[in-house]
Amino acid sequence: MRNIIVFFTDQQRWDTLGLNGNPLGLTPHFDRLARSGTFFREAVTPQPVCGPARACLQTGQYATTNGVHRNGKMLKPDAPKLAELFSERGYRTAYIGKWHLSEGTGDGPVPRENRAGYQDWLAANCVELTSGPYSACLWDADNQRVDLPGYRSDAVTDAAIRYIAGRAATPAEPYLLFLSHLEPHHQNTDDSYPPPHGLEHDYKGRWMPMDLQALGGSSARDWAGYCAMVKRLDDGLGRLMDALESTGQADRTTVVFISDHGCHFKTRNDEYKRSPHESSIRVPFAIWGAGWNGGGEHRCPASLVDLAPTLLDTAGIPIPPAMQGRSLRPVTRGDSSHWPEESFIQFGDGNLPPGRALRTSRWKYAVVADEQTAGQADANLYREMCLYDLRADPYEFDNLIHSAPHTPVREDLRRRLLRRMRSIDEPQTAIVPAATTQQPTQRTIDYPNQERVSVKSA
Repeated sequence: MRNIIVFFTDQQRWDTLGLNGNPLGLTPHFDRLARSGTFFREAVTPQPVCGPARACLQTGQYATTNGVHRNGKMLKPDAPKLAELFSERGYRTAYIGKWHLSEGTGDGPVPRENRAGYQDWLAANCVELTSGPYSACLWDADNQRVDLPGYRSDAVTDAAIRYIAGRAATPAEPYLLFLSHLEPHHQNTDDSYPPPHGLEHDYKGRWMPMDLQALGGSSARDWAGYCAMVKRLDDGLGRLMDALESTGQADRTTVVFISDHGCHFKTRNDEYKRSPHESSIRVPFAIWGAGWNGGGEHRCPASLVDLAPTLLDTAGIPIPPAMQGRSLRPVTRGDSSHWPEESFIQFGDGNLPPGRALRTSRWKYAVVADEQTAGQADANLYREMCLYDLRADPYEFDNLIHSAPHTPVREDLRRRLLRRMRSIDEPQTAIVPAATTQQPTQRTIDYPNQERVSVKSA
């Protein structure tokens, strides 16, 4: 039986990866390991908000099914839970870092009954509200506070390395370890991206993604620090892999690297995510080690909701019928005959109305409900919000939703979106088509209750 480690980052953009064209050298360890293993180039999150994304990871269900359609909620009691399923098959299960799935219990300690079955525990519900970049603190299985020395992502990685070293003494008992970092998420207490002291200077005035160059947002202030945070995470990944090698566990361990969602730096609304754009929903995702080396690169519509069934399949554990995601293992063996042609995304949270989106290899199509539905899980009426041609416009500058020549595309995607919503038992709903004009593009991005960002035509 093989060990499984999930190296989980928070709010990391897809284009921070060297494999995805970033020239800054932020992810040399990830790039090397993903090349040796299996890389999902077009992976997405099914919900670009911290709590809902984590709920999808832990259950293999979409957010409206598992009960966490917005932050501040907890998994439904009857939702399948990854740690419980692994522990039933003889695995030791452990969670280190940010949890964000404990309702009504504060930001720090998480009661045992809210841990979804994890046995070994060193975590906080909302790390960004209980610690700073050089004052990391988590709570152990007995809810005793543990202060960790060093820069926060280093400190949390060090805790995982100590756990890995301890497990080497009991090789007959495999383990599932979730290592959940806060970085490169912003520091909520002061709305900043604090890297290790001084390292942001390495990235000031250098390459920046095209959407941030054009749309601005907070990127002039935050991008350099964000890059330094990503680089330090990658350094930690390298150290963790060294620990597996030095303790003799590398050959019997599968490692997953994934993030919960991306970051658009206040270019699409007045926050950092919660939108259906590539900068919010597209994430790094690779698997390597036992059972996954040499798997190559895949452009299938992989999603965080597919991680739980994939991990179960990797460990030879039956996948519960209640899981809505699918194991990615058949795809890596060339069997994609039953794989959907698009990714399905739910978005919205707090004071925002619910929205739904489809992403294919060519198109992004999204709809959103009226503002009076803000905070709800779903709605009985949606309106078309955006259509992007990802092949011609990968950074989504030109909204084609009102383009008359694209009416057949919208009609097809509308039907497919409604079909995907029905497939996960969402309530009966309708989508109001956008008015069409002969003007081919609309260079503004609107989201309800948020600021408008206008883009000057070239």
